[in-house]
Amino acid sequence: MTRHRITLDEFHRMVEAGVFPEDLRLELVEGDLLEMSPIGKRHAAKVARLTAHFAPLTPTRALLYVQSPLVLGSSELYPDVALLKPRPDFYEEALPEGKDALLVVEVADTSLRYDLTTKLPLYARSGVPEVWVVDLEGGRLLVHRHPEGEAYREVEALGAGKRLSFLGVEIPTEELL
Repeated sequence: MTRHRITLDEFHRMVEAGVFPEDLRLELVEGDLLEMSPIGKRHAAKVARLTAHFAPLTPTRALLYVQSPLVLGSSELYPDVALLKPRPDFYEEALPEGKDALLVVEVADTSLRYDLTTKLPLYARSGVPEVWVVDLEGGRLLVHRHPEGEAYREVEALGAGKRLSFLGVEIPTEELL
């Protein structure tokens, strides 16, 4: 069996050429194309709730980026929600990179292992300062702060009854669990 790895540029050319169906959810992880699972209603509802909470921050304090590409070295991931540093062109000239992210949120219904073992190290290595992983199965929210290498120095597990705050937006954890 021969494995063919592709570069970020090759991936972008393939997307622009219409090689993939529009509804196909792909991520490029260090040269490998990975097909993502379809999003279920519970997952979609949590993303919508996060979007509603963070919407007042846009466009002056942060740009709200929902299930859109984030370039991390040779990878391109599609976090469920990202808050990006504001830019006048809204990242039309170039896709945002890890250094542009203020916060990334992943909602994990069936993808917890992938989010923690594959995506989280890429976010840390790319300098994303804070990542929240909403563990729907486990009923907890994992908050990762202060990237160092491929990990985060601070990891906090929150259950119901707690509050998260980011850029002045307060979110009760039970709304995300």
